[in-house]
Amino acid sequence: MTPPKVINHVRRGFYLDSVALMRLSQKLSALPDVESAALMIGSDSNKKVMEEALLLTDTGRGAGANDLIVAIRTQNNEAVDSILNEAEALLDAPVIRAAEEGDWRPKTLDSALETLKEVNLALISVPGEFAAEEARKALRKNLHVMLFSDNVSVEDECALKKEAQERGLFLLGPDCGTAIIGGVPLAFANEVPAGNVGIVSASGTGLQEVSSLLTRGGMGISHGIGVGGRDLSEAVGGLMTMMAFDALDEDPETKRIILISKPPSQKIAGRILERASRSSKQISICFLGNSELKLPPNAKLTPTLMAAAEDALGAPLPLRKISQRLLSRSGDPGRRWIRGLFSGGTLCAEAQVVLQMAGEKVYSNAPIPGAEHLNGGQPESHVLLDLGSDEYTVGRPHPMIDPSVRTKHFLSSMGEPGVAVVLLDVVIGYGSHEDPAEEIAAAVRNLENRKICVVASVCGTEGDPQKYSAQVEKLEKVGVLVASSAAQAADLAFRISKGLT
Repeated sequence: MTPPKVINHVRRGFYLDSVALMRLSQKLSALPDVESAALMIGSDSNKKVMEEALLLTDTGRGAGANDLIVAIRTQNNEAVDSILNEAEALLDAPVIRAAEEGDWRPKTLDSALETLKEVNLALISVPGEFAAEEARKALRKNLHVMLFSDNVSVEDECALKKEAQERGLFLLGPDCGTAIIGGVPLAFANEVPAGNVGIVSASGTGLQEVSSLLTRGGMGISHGIGVGGRDLSEAVGGLMTMMAFDALDEDPETKRIILISKPPSQKIAGRILERASRSSKQISICFLGNSELKLPPNAKLTPTLMAAAEDALGAPLPLRKISQRLLSRSGDPGRRWIRGLFSGGTLCAEAQVVLQMAGEKVYSNAPIPGAEHLNGGQPESHVLLDLGSDEYTVGRPHPMIDPSVRTKHFLSSMGEPGVAVVLLDVVIGYGSHEDPAEEIAAAVRNLENRKICVVASVCGTEGDPQKYSAQVEKLEKVGVLVASSAAQAADLAFRISKGLT
């Protein structure tokens, strides 16, 4: 077989934000002769990522921070020109479409603010090296900031949040993927109704799951404030979590508050709980993997995202009826293990919590306290993977944007001896793939003599572009067992693995 060829093409002085580039990478990767593709701004950190993914050539190494690198790996040398032509067409398409529709694309923040004087928030999605400076510019223009960018240093995060706090502004992030402010979904978020529950979350998919479960339970959201995954670390000190809590506590429309995070610093958790004790509102706290907190009387610690939503609802969530016909085909005594393949890191963490509560040993590339770190191989145990982690997304779109990233892992798990269940999440909403359930359904349809159960949950609402019920229907049509929540899916996977169904 001819060894694959890597081609780099540099487009000078060209910029698109990271989400747009991920989507274009997805389209380019789907071409018949393309093994893998990446479109990245030529910053030092991006070039390092491409180097590690074996997608960088001398041409790409010569790119600057204001240039775009198009990287392609193919085994068909004759297809190179046509692939590059397609890449150029994809890159030009947004510009052409914007011109045709009369969209105005200001070159600078200052020029945008000259016209859009009522704007009070900037969403920043630029490479990490430049994100802090752009965020600082926005703060000094008296704008709240949602910092979508990753690869921002802890030092820059601390400095930006302290400056924002001094100015009475929010700095959400860095690496903040979800927010719902005044009913407006930002970045990866779901269509949810207005209501009286306020959410402060250091997790994007955690905020999505809880807001979607509340919506399906008949309750709406006042605000969903994503503070960034490091906000509750000791280094950052929970600065934005405290500000967000203060804002929701003072908001007359917010009657209840939910706090969501992976395990925070114990010192910072204590500070948050002390502030919560001075609130007159009821508070649901979901610090996944942390069960040892001294709570004030107005707060309840919930072990899962589903439990947090139920605590706010004041009643159990309505659960989907699982097909007894499909369940009757499950539970092969010779198969014991669960393979979890998650696009949402917090949903992966929640599944670890569920299995640990059942007394099970769990391995993961992103382990919570009590779980084992996966160091290669597939141990004879349950393995839950966060496929949105850096090691799986180098040179590829995030699996919420391109669910085909998960397909090879899915097929591998379905052929693995000893595996009883493959556990999946399907995250829909704004920013996500237009039809992630179909990607899973297509992979399932192509399997022969399937002996392994596939269990999934859909994170989303009926109002989302992909429509919750439509996604569920596609999965159930191919025999996937669809649970009502990610926590219920993990519990169902456990019961199948133990032959308890």
